[in-house]
Amino acid sequence: MSAVQNDSRVANPFANAPVVSAPSGAGAAALVQREVAEVQAAMTIAKKFPRDPIASMDRILNACARPSLADDATYTYARGGQEVSGASIRLAEVMAREWGNIQCGVMEITRHNGVSECLAYAWDLETNFKDEKRFQVKHWRDTKKGGYAVTDERDIYEMVANMGARRKRACILAVIPGDVQETAVHQCDVTLRTKVDITPERVKAMVDGFATYGVTAEMIEKKIQRRLEALLPAQMVQLRKIYTSLKDGMGSAGDYFDIEPSDNSAQPDDEQTAAKGNQGVKEKLKRQQSSKPDAKKAAAAAANPTEESRIEDEAIPQFDKDAAIQYLQQAADIELLNKAWAAVALDYDQTDRQVEDEVVQTYKQLKAELSKI
Repeated sequence: MSAVQNDSRVANPFANAPVVSAPSGAGAAALVQREVAEVQAAMTIAKKFPRDPIASMDRILNACARPSLADDATYTYARGGQEVSGASIRLAEVMAREWGNIQCGVMEITRHNGVSECLAYAWDLETNFKDEKRFQVKHWRDTKKGGYAVTDERDIYEMVANMGARRKRACILAVIPGDVQETAVHQCDVTLRTKVDITPERVKAMVDGFATYGVTAEMIEKKIQRRLEALLPAQMVQLRKIYTSLKDGMGSAGDYFDIEPSDNSAQPDDEQTAAKGNQGVKEKLKRQQSSKPDAKKAAAAAANPTEESRIEDEAIPQFDKDAAIQYLQQAADIELLNKAWAAVALDYDQTDRQVEDEVVQTYKQLKAELSKI
């Protein structure tokens, strides 16, 4: 029963509890003062020197005009039967730097019992809007033969950095206006299409890059429905987005390519192949060659876009809105324009999509202009 004081007030049950004081001392006070001063200074400078949206957007567009950035600027992955694309972590970091007055990063807060508690954040110092995401990283690495605990400090750091990159990207994109992001992505697409260099060396480098994720040249040809020698600029852009998605961990190879499940009884594993030596390599090449008829069939259909024959269950979009508009604009006369329109319309029809109004309007405008010539 609670004790009652003489003034009819109930006694405080914590009155006799020991008082726990906050951390004190010269070191703690100096640390707090330094953190407060850094935040105040950053916000004061941001208010004193606000960003110029026009100049900031120009810097972003100039950065996106570099082919080296445009190569890794976007990712794509499949969701609900449709391909979703967006800005990669590399593009997000460039936008944050050029937009200005933004602080962002990933930090490890605590570490205990083989788990790192981490924080990813992005802070607009002008508007004082901050987005942050807390997450955990288990010090464990999964392999095909089981998993094992990670104890090396460098490996732990890389795991935290890899897991935090996606959260950091999400925080940056939550801070930067959406129209800025869309303009930057569009500029990267334009850069790739205008400066794409389809040479045998670049195609080979692309195939070698996909090979690290278990994707063969035959799978790529089946994806684009033509031989690699006849690769179109728009398809090169699409493949680069897929490669960026695989590299950033946004999806797996099976999400984009038709990868047949391995049959242990029919195909030897790595140890058996190594034991067989050259014989194992020959067997692997024979299995890869078995898929070439499908690639030839796809190439024949792509070479004749007016043919109404379709490749069932293999049709994928070769033209998005921007690629279709650029393809139509390359026509020099009305005859070439009609052929280009037939190819675009057939691609949309094969992939069960509706042609966007912008593409239709572009075709009508170009037709009217070329008819006057």
